[in-house]
Amino acid sequence: MAEAEEKETRSNEESTDESEEDESEEEPKLKYERLSNGVTEILQKDAASCMTVHEKFLALGTHYGKVYLLDVQGNITQKFDVVQVFGLYSAEEFHETFDCPIKIVAVHPHFVRSHFKQFVTGGKKLLLYERGWMNRWKPSVLHEGEGNIRNVKWRGHLIAWANNMGVKILDMISKQRITNVPRDDISLRPDMYPCSLCWKDNLTLIIGWGNSVKICSVKERHASEMRDLPNRYVEIVFQFETEFHISGLAPLCDQLVVLSYVKEISEKTEVECCARPRLDIVQPLPESCEEISSDALTVRGFQENECRDYHLEYSEGESLFYIISPRDVVVAKERDQDDHIDWLLEKKKYEEALMAAEISQKTIKKHKILDIGLAYINHLVEREEYDQAARKCQKILGKNTELWEFEVYKFKEIGQLKAISHYLPRRDPVLKPLIYEMVLHEFLESDYEGFATLIKEWPGDLYNNTIIVQAVVDHLKKDPQNRTLLRTLAELYTYDQRYGKALEIYLTLRHKDVFQLIHKHNLFSSIRDKIVLLMDFDTEKAVDMLLDNEDKISIDRVVEELENRPELQHVYLHKLFKRDHHKGQRYHEKQISLYAEYDRPNLLPFLRDSTHCPLEKALEICQQRNFVEETVYLLSRMGNSRSALKMIMEELHDVDKAIEFAKEQDDGELWEDLILYSIDKPPFITGLLNNIGTHVDPILLIHRIKEGMEIPNLRDSLVKILQDYNLQILLREGCKKILVADSLSLLKKMHRTQMKGVLVDEENICESCLSPILPSDASKSFNVVVFHCRHMFHKECLPVSNTVSPVQFCNICSAKHRGPGSAILEMKK
Repeated sequence: MAEAEEKETRSNEESTDESEEDESEEEPKLKYERLSNGVTEILQKDAASCMTVHEKFLALGTHYGKVYLLDVQGNITQKFDVVQVFGLYSAEEFHETFDCPIKIVAVHPHFVRSHFKQFVTGGKKLLLYERGWMNRWKPSVLHEGEGNIRNVKWRGHLIAWANNMGVKILDMISKQRITNVPRDDISLRPDMYPCSLCWKDNLTLIIGWGNSVKICSVKERHASEMRDLPNRYVEIVFQFETEFHISGLAPLCDQLVVLSYVKEISEKTEVECCARPRLDIVQPLPESCEEISSDALTVRGFQENECRDYHLEYSEGESLFYIISPRDVVVAKERDQDDHIDWLLEKKKYEEALMAAEISQKTIKKHKILDIGLAYINHLVEREEYDQAARKCQKILGKNTELWEFEVYKFKEIGQLKAISHYLPRRDPVLKPLIYEMVLHEFLESDYEGFATLIKEWPGDLYNNTIIVQAVVDHLKKDPQNRTLLRTLAELYTYDQRYGKALEIYLTLRHKDVFQLIHKHNLFSSIRDKIVLLMDFDTEKAVDMLLDNEDKISIDRVVEELENRPELQHVYLHKLFKRDHHKGQRYHEKQISLYAEYDRPNLLPFLRDSTHCPLEKALEICQQRNFVEETVYLLSRMGNSRSALKMIMEELHDVDKAIEFAKEQDDGELWEDLILYSIDKPPFITGLLNNIGTHVDPILLIHRIKEGMEIPNLRDSLVKILQDYNLQILLREGCKKILVADSLSLLKKMHRTQMKGVLVDEENICESCLSPILPSDASKSFNVVVFHCRHMFHKECLPVSNTVSPVQFCNICSAKHRGPGSAILEMKK
């Protein structure tokens, strides 16, 4: 039989060394472990019947009437054979043999204090033992006559007990029973389905009996309601029923822990049998409850247990719950952050586990963030989410170069180097050059565009540039026209400071970065013979660059290089002329032909702005090409205005232009020639009549018009001449009024100025004899002449005037004309 029992025990332990949890996506609230060591030794010989918990000590009662004092690890610290009060932290001890069976014992919560030496026992009666005179214990009956008392709980000044009829509460202060809560289901045997009691606090009692749960609150009765009633009463604030029979209760914050006895129908025999007990956490509601979590517990021998065989005890303040069965003790405790992370890892929720570990990194003891992160990376790789796994490497691996290199090799083994390439560290830390070269070779073999992107993004000092250059050169031998490889090779040459080779490739490819490369690395000496290539690629940028760097590539060198490409030569010289009319003066003669050939609209502005082009050469070219406007300009500039006007009239037939030309030259002979040429051409006469009025007397033209000649719009032209004449008269009169007004204003101003006095003091001198203008002896008579120019003379020092006019003039300022120097004051005394 012992052998069978051992096999059953081993079978149960193999199924779980803790308590099994229902497979659910919802995370359990509690975790479980068996209380072993001394407990295992006790339960191999005896069966557990009850337990009580106090701080770090457990008291385990057995069917054979033994009581064992255990620590929290289950080790036996003491054994008792009789009912005994034993001090855990003192030498106090009391034991006594009773004359009837004792079902339950409860001591005063403050028993250690001298005036609270009380405890109660339950059997047929509820007895209160109090220490009296000479330390003798005096019993008194608190209740009897309602069957065996099977449960007693003492909290503060209140004692709650349960017998066959219901639950009572006694107030120890008033020694009055304040309530009676009858049991609901009287069909259940109270010895098989005992009542479970627990105090949540000093005034809240939780009752579980059968499948009913009641939460009772002890309240003070109002003085007006007392009469002969107790000063306290009990109100049931929550009441609900559970699916299974209750074996134990315990509070958990505002929730409730319920140990349930479960029966189920066997699928094989179709007979009702005992199932694993359940530990549920529920949230009480006024008339129901909400299940928070539910765990089925595998305890030894659960198939043979009854409802009365299970008990639930708890340690206040530590959230520890003890599930007691005859052959097993299981400890349940709230799951901490480590347990939460364990569950997340078990469910393969690595992202959430990593986040939880980061948030609680100071409190977790079992897990490390790095280990969780590595497990997450491995999980993503197993699921073939390679890009996500590579992205997580940045956050998880951080600056650990060894782990980075290990992961890179792992990605290489599965052929996913491309996935991790974009997330490799480039600064702090930097991996071995071999790692980066390995990735670049991978791309070079299969993805030229990806290879080019990495070369552009990665700093050139991460890898051995020479090795990569050689690898690219080898691939170009197979595909010499591959633009991607050529562009990448140019970038590698740039990193290696071989700018000449890079420039050749860029020019061949006509790459936009060629100008930036030249500027950045000052490669002007390398492009002296490549000017045509640069201008063919981008004429505007090339010309601007050449003009901005004349000190590095001279104008003469550029013109020489472009000798066989006159269209490019013209663009360069044109922009040079726009910047500075004098820098390229030696090429102005050449530019005449270039403008005539490639840019005639800018030829006339060039001829007007240039002071260095030979006019004869320009006139010859313009006459050969029949450029009338340019020829007219050159003729007028060379002084041959009459030929220029003749060309306008004969070649262009444009009277307006001819009139404009005559106005510019402002030459009477030109107007005469224009009138003579136009006199037999009515349209020309109309044009002259409309525009000649302000420069030539229109009468000269009108007298020469032949009688009977029909002139279009003659009336309008004559009206315009009259209007122009009136306008001229008005303008003259207006100007005259302005001149008169200004003259009068200035005359008044001069008069006011001349009427002002002039200060003469001892510091002034005579401009002729240079002696003080005022005599030292003020009593003597003197004559002083002061001019408006502020020059002063003694009268006798002024020369005698030869003219008849009495007006004198300052010898210094003016001797001939009347002006500011005329005398304004003569002082006599």
